[in-house]
Amino acid sequence: MTYVRYACHTFVNLHHYITTTMFRFGQQQILAIAVFILVITTYLLVWRPDYNFFDGGLMTAILLTMFIKKDAATHWMGAACTIIVIVIACLPHRNPDYAEVFIEHFFSLILVISATLLTLFVKRLYRTLEADENQLDALFRNATEGIILTNSKGRIVLANPEVEKLFGYASEELLGKDIETLIPKRYYKSHVTQRSEYMHKPVSRPMGHGVNLFGLRKDGSEFPVEVSLSHFRQASEDFVLAFVMDITMRKIAENEQLEQKKQLETMAAEMQLLNQELERKVESRTNNLHEAMKQLELSQTELQDALHKEKELGEIKSRFVSMASHEFRTPLSAILSSAALIGKYTTTGDQDKREKHVHKIKESVKHLNELLEDFLSLGRIEEGKIQSKPTYLDLQTFISETADEVQGLLKPGQILHKELRGTTGFVTDKRLLKHIFVNLLTNASKFSPANTPITWQVWQDDGHIKARVSDKGMGIPEEDKPYLFSSFFRARNVTNIQGTGLGLHIVKRYVDMLDGEIIIDSKNGEGTSIQLSFPNHTT
Repeated sequence: MTYVRYACHTFVNLHHYITTTMFRFGQQQILAIAVFILVITTYLLVWRPDYNFFDGGLMTAILLTMFIKKDAATHWMGAACTIIVIVIACLPHRNPDYAEVFIEHFFSLILVISATLLTLFVKRLYRTLEADENQLDALFRNATEGIILTNSKGRIVLANPEVEKLFGYASEELLGKDIETLIPKRYYKSHVTQRSEYMHKPVSRPMGHGVNLFGLRKDGSEFPVEVSLSHFRQASEDFVLAFVMDITMRKIAENEQLEQKKQLETMAAEMQLLNQELERKVESRTNNLHEAMKQLELSQTELQDALHKEKELGEIKSRFVSMASHEFRTPLSAILSSAALIGKYTTTGDQDKREKHVHKIKESVKHLNELLEDFLSLGRIEEGKIQSKPTYLDLQTFISETADEVQGLLKPGQILHKELRGTTGFVTDKRLLKHIFVNLLTNASKFSPANTPITWQVWQDDGHIKARVSDKGMGIPEEDKPYLFSSFFRARNVTNIQGTGLGLHIVKRYVDMLDGEIIIDSKNGEGTSIQLSFPNHTT
């Protein structure tokens, strides 16, 4: 089927070229030529009705109408040739065998009708493809996103009108220039390197991938953008298609939300100080009335406990609301945007674009599913539905499988160094152990910059299996360490990184289920090292 479509497309392109050439003569001139050929052929057929060779003139006259836009010319020419064949068949022939004469002219009639139908089919096929091309061109020019096409050397091949609005260039000014023309100068070198790496191993990259990008206008001003990349190969050359969106208003809204969050945190801190001052006063008065007001002191203690629990519950709710509003809003916005764009792509030729936005919706739903999975995991732990089921596993295989699973989640340039010392036999719950290390390794990647190493070591010591996960990331502030295993708690230096605050809490619960221990050693700005120890149930 692919070869048939390719042949049709090639034939239509040839027809388009010939039609463009023939239209220079004018359609009336082409029709006059076809009529002239028809008249000459009719004369020759009347002169020698036994010669079927002259039927080629009739088909030539019909095929010439292929270059006349209206189908009526083909209809009339086909009808005229049909009548001529029938009339010639009725004329006296030298061949006395009427059966042979009938067969010859019947075959000629079939050729005339086939030429007519073929001409009509090609004309309609050409009109259909021309309409599709016009629709694609209209979509390219009227798209609400900037669309830039570059070749393998990073030079701009095409740019739609939206790009002109975003960057302030006319499309003619951009053609042939490097894509770095539209990028701030401080990113030139890094972008050239990243572009070369991308062309070496191109992959599609959807919008909202967590990278802060900026565009450079012709007047020198900068603005934040989101860029979606896709690639294709044509005529032995690679091309990259970039969709660019101005997200200035979104960034303004995010900054406003961050400012509001800071104000709320300041107010909460002030309220906490006031509450602490009130507690001190109450404690002072209670001490003064210790002997006479024992019952009152007991009630006051109970009230303080209730206030403390209510304050903890309020903090947990506040963290949950803040986290949920941030973590759910971004994927939901992506789903809404992609769903709206899918509604605009109504033709068959838009399938690739629909698939792109469907993929974006799937990725957003996957992220939401991961958030809900954390909540469900916590719920199952609280309800006691998760139990440890030790089985024998090979550590070498386990480490390789887990490393392969985490590899695709690492940032660019991050390298996972894994090391196993000692025997590989081990009895534990493989599912819980994998969840622990996947969580710790992805955390090490998430809170570390690109191009930094991550180390995972596993060894045996005195009947225990021990492991260490180390990174060179942002580290943990000293004042936040006592709360690392609390639910919904996130350190103050990771406010701009996605997360639920449940990861380490769930890890600690799983480590306890395996009768293990976990120790975290971290310095703010210098990295984190997490050491774990699990008993081998075979000993």
